[in-house]
Amino acid sequence: MTRRRYLLMYDVSEGKRLRRMREVATAFGYPLQYSVFVCDLDAQELVRLRWAISDEINHDLDSVAIVDLGEVNRVGVRNFSFIGRRPSLPPGGATVV
Repeated sequence: MTRRRYLLMYDVSEGKRLRRMREVATAFGYPLQYSVFVCDLDAQELVRLRWAISDEINHDLDSVAIVDLGEVNRVGVRNFSFIGRRPSLPPGGATVV
């Protein structure tokens, strides 16, 4: 199954939900910043991520964005540009547990 790279960003307004959302994001991806993650997922993993997010957030107060950056083997580290400290990025293909 083809893996695609996604940028996951969230704005969660309450501490308990925020901690749970970070746990979900960490299970599926690599942190770039506190609420920004890179996730390399196949179609089934993306569905599981969406379900996990949906279970944790308050749909009236919180916001989550998932941006499809393309196939992992075509969207590498070279597609990211940083100013200041550069976080490490996965070379491709995160392992979801």
